Amino acid sequence: MRYWLAGLLLVAAMLAAAVGYHWLASDPGYVLVRLGSTNYETTVVVAVVALVLLWALISVIWRLARWPLRLWFRRVRKKSRERLANGLVALAEGRYLRAEKELARATQYRELRAPALLATARAALALGETARVDAALDEAAETAPGAALALRARLKRERGQHAEAYQLLAAEARTTTLVPAAWVEYIEAALATGDAAAAMTALEPLARTQALAPATFAALEARVLAAVLGAQRSADGLNAQWAALTRAQRRVPAALAAYARRIAELGQPLAGMSEIEGYLRKDWSEPVVLAYAELAGADTGARLRQAEGWLKQHPNSVVLLTALGRLCVAGRLWGKAREYLERALAISETAASWEALGDGYAGDGSHALAEHCYRNALRLSRGEASEPLPGSVPRLGLDTKAAVFEERSEHGVPRLPDLSS
Repeated sequence: MRYWLAGLLLVAAMLAAAVGYHWLASDPGYVLVRLGSTNYETTVVVAVVALVLLWALISVIWRLARWPLRLWFRRVRKKSRERLANGLVALAEGRYLRAEKELARATQYRELRAPALLATARAALALGETARVDAALDEAAETAPGAALALRARLKRERGQHAEAYQLLAAEARTTTLVPAAWVEYIEAALATGDAAAAMTALEPLARTQALAPATFAALEARVLAAVLGAQRSADGLNAQWAALTRAQRRVPAALAAYARRIAELGQPLAGMSEIEGYLRKDWSEPVVLAYAELAGADTGARLRQAEGWLKQHPNSVVLLTALGRLCVAGRLWGKAREYLERALAISETAASWEALGDGYAGDGSHALAEHCYRNALRLSRGEASEPLPGSVPRLGLDTKAAVFEERSEHGVPRLPDLSS
C-alpha cells in the first residue's frame, strides 16, 4: 500500500513540475530593479533563485559571525555548572565559605541563578549570616518565587520560628497557590503553633499535587488527623469532626487512637471502646491496642476481658502484653499484672513494659523493686542495658517457650516466631 501511495505522489509531483515548466516557459515573467541610473533586468525565476541564494549566504555569514560568541556562552555555561556542582558538594561537606564562593560564581548563568541562590541561603544560614540568607532568598524570589518562599519558611522552622513561618505562608495558603514543599511547611508550622484546623484544611491541596510519596503523605496525614481530633474541646465537636472524616481516615490507627483517648477524656469512653473494638475485629494495630488500655474512665474489667481475647491471636505481641499489664494494674490485680509484664519482658524488653511493671510493684507496696523497674525503663530509653531484678524475683528474658504459639500467614501457612535471639 505504501509503494502505491509513494508512486502516486511521485506521478503527481512530475505532473505538477511539467505544468509549472510549461507555464514558466510560455511566460517566465519580467523583473526590473533600478538603482540610480543603473537598471537590472531579469526573469522572475532567476530573481527568485537569486533571492534564495542571497538568503542562504546571509545565513551562513550570520552563523559564522555568531560562532565565537556561542563558544564563549558554552564555556560560561559549562563553568557555571561546574561551580554549582562544586558548591553543592561543599555545602554537603560542611565547607560553607567555599560553598558560598562557588555558588556566587554559578549565579552568573541565568538558568542556574535560582538554584545557586537557594543553596547560598542554606550555606549562609549554616554560617549564622541571617542578612545574607534574606538577601539570597530575595534574589531567588525574582526567578523562582515558589521555591524561595518554601525554603524561607523551612529555614524559619529550623530556627524554631514556627509562628513566623506560619504567618509567612498563611496569605498564600488562603489562595491555594503554594508549591508542594510550601504546603508541607505550612502544615508543619500549623501543627507546631497549635492550629490543627489549618493543617487539616491544607491536606486536600497537598494531596492534589501528588508530590509526596504515598507513605510520606500517609504519615503526615496521620499526624494531622491526630492533632485535629485531640484539639477538640467538646464531645459534640469531637464526634462531628470524627463523622466528617472519610472512612479511610477513620481507619488510620493514629487518628483512631487520638479519637478514643480524647472522647474518653471528655466523658464518653464507651464510644472510644466501640470504635477500637470494631477496628481490631478486622485489622491489628499495636498503637490502637495501647490506646485501648489508656482510655480514661472506661470499664477496666470489660477492657481486660476483651484484650485477653486478642491474646489468642497475638500471643507474642509485647504491646498487647504490656497493655494487659496496665489494665491489671488499673484493676489492682498485681500478680496477674506481673505475669503479663514479665512475659512481655521475656519476649522483648521495652521501657513501657518496665514502667508498667514498676507501677505494679509500687501498687503492691514493693517500692524498692518499683524503683528498680523505673531505673530500667530510664536506662532503656537512653539506649543502655537493663539490670535484672534482685532477690528472689526470677531473672527475666530467658525462657520464652511458654509464650510460643502457632501463627499463620495470610495464606494460612503455619509459622513460628524466631526466638533464637
